[in-house]
Amino acid sequence: MVSIFADFIKNRDIRKRILFTLLMMFIFRLGAAIPAPGINDTVIKLGANSLIYMMNLLGGGAIEQMSIFSLGVGPYINASIIIQLLSMDIIPPLAEMTKNGKKGREQIDRITRYLAVVMALVQGYFIVQLLSNQYGVVDNPSPINYLYISVIFTAGTMFLLWIGDQITSKGVGNGVSMIIFAGIVANIPRNFRVVYQTLITDAAGAKGWASFIAYLIMYIAIIVLVIVMDTSERRIPIQYSTGKTINRTKGDLNHLPLKINSASVLPVIFTGALIQGPQIIASWVNQSAYAWLSDFFDFSKPYVLVIYAVLVILFTFFYTNVTVDPEKIAENLGKDNTYIPGVRPGKETVEYISKVLNRITVLGALLLAFIAVLPYIVSMATGLPVSAALGGTGIIIVVGVALETIKTLKGQLTTKQYHSFVGR
Repeated sequence: MVSIFADFIKNRDIRKRILFTLLMMFIFRLGAAIPAPGINDTVIKLGANSLIYMMNLLGGGAIEQMSIFSLGVGPYINASIIIQLLSMDIIPPLAEMTKNGKKGREQIDRITRYLAVVMALVQGYFIVQLLSNQYGVVDNPSPINYLYISVIFTAGTMFLLWIGDQITSKGVGNGVSMIIFAGIVANIPRNFRVVYQTLITDAAGAKGWASFIAYLIMYIAIIVLVIVMDTSERRIPIQYSTGKTINRTKGDLNHLPLKINSASVLPVIFTGALIQGPQIIASWVNQSAYAWLSDFFDFSKPYVLVIYAVLVILFTFFYTNVTVDPEKIAENLGKDNTYIPGVRPGKETVEYISKVLNRITVLGALLLAFIAVLPYIVSMATGLPVSAALGGTGIIIVVGVALETIKTLKGQLTTKQYHSFVGR
């Protein structure tokens, strides 16, 4: 790993991309510390059972500071999910755009950004009004001021999307993901400080240090588990039927890779939105109903964690079957004159891929549910804040983005070395 990073630094072009990305991240974190106008210095403590807690995570903790980047890129992510689902033959024009190559993708991205603006305005207004009622964060609470601040939040979100575009084109790539990554990583030192204060400062002697060391070991173990989950895949061997010769050595066989967790962290986000959706509606309509729902869906209650885990598992299967289409895979195999040994092309191939996909998704869904509920379990057992507890959405996002970025940089490095070799 050290040699890989050394190769990145030695390559001039990649080094420039890394430095440019760091500059964009500095601008992001600088903006995340600038409070929006009309906001007082009230410290906000978000509950673990709040949907805003998830928005705060995607925004890198900016909601707690009510900064100009409070919404982060959350509205764009939500808009992307909605457009992606509607493109699955639900709205024919959108489905047609997805088949039009680069031009279609540009049209889809433009529509997604327009929807992100609308969602940012709605989310911003809701957040400002809710936090104003609970914490008094707005100096002069009124619908006009709520709208004014939500417009600033929306502008901040669109500026972050521009930063993401710059990182994608001039930096290390995966711009939007890198913004989320930077926001979560920026809060890690604070989380460790909270853990230190809770386990050592508030506890006496060797017991506190033993607890802190155990926490560090478990933290590393969870990261390893997430890496294994993110990189594990089931490789289905495939062969060509056009006379192409394939060496039957392990390294030379062609494979069809199916990840055990194709849905990534999206099922956790879906589940949080589904649980908190009724609470959001109730907060606008009936405060007593909102209070009842908030108490019913309190994540410190075991039955809520069971519901949460079951929904994560169900959404994992749902989103996996949405994003991985066995019929499309079988169709592409047929177009390439490729087949799975021992399986007939067509319907049998579709059934075989579906069966394998469902089997491996069982493991992926269980692991994802375990990591998702782990922070709440650790928090109840140790008294640590949920944001500082083990596991959770943050680790899944950070590990996934880090692995994808390293993969992208290694690909760029290989391309540069190949071009240099050919040039000689």
